[in-house]
Amino acid sequence: MRLLLVVACALIDADARVLIAQRPEGKALAGLWEFPGGKVDPGERPEQALIRELHEELGIAVKEPCLAPLTFASFAYAEFHLLMPLFICRRWEGLVGAREGQALKWVFPKDLRSYPMPPADAPLIPALIDLLGA
Repeated sequence: MRLLLVVACALIDADARVLIAQRPEGKALAGLWEFPGGKVDPGERPEQALIRELHEELGIAVKEPCLAPLTFASFAYAEFHLLMPLFICRRWEGLVGAREGQALKWVFPKDLRSYPMPPADAPLIPALIDLLGA
């Protein structure tokens, strides 16, 4: 089975809310909510990929020292096995905006389970609740 490495980020605002993005129509798993991020390109480190993806998707600039690894997901989909480290980030430059047609929402960790997520994302929630409180 093919291994797919994807990185995700829990952007945390001053109110201890986490940013989630809704997958737009036309994408796999459309309508589900997820943490921003994306695929790691060949030869790219996870942190580099995340910095690139956050700029592409949200228009923000993140410096590598501001990314802290928190946990990861390992999930077997039918076509591939997903390995997804989740980083947290509390500092970035620029205003968060939806650059790829996705809806964005700032959510308290205790409320994350109210948003339908891909199967790989849901197991990441307890670590965020432990970090930020319910």
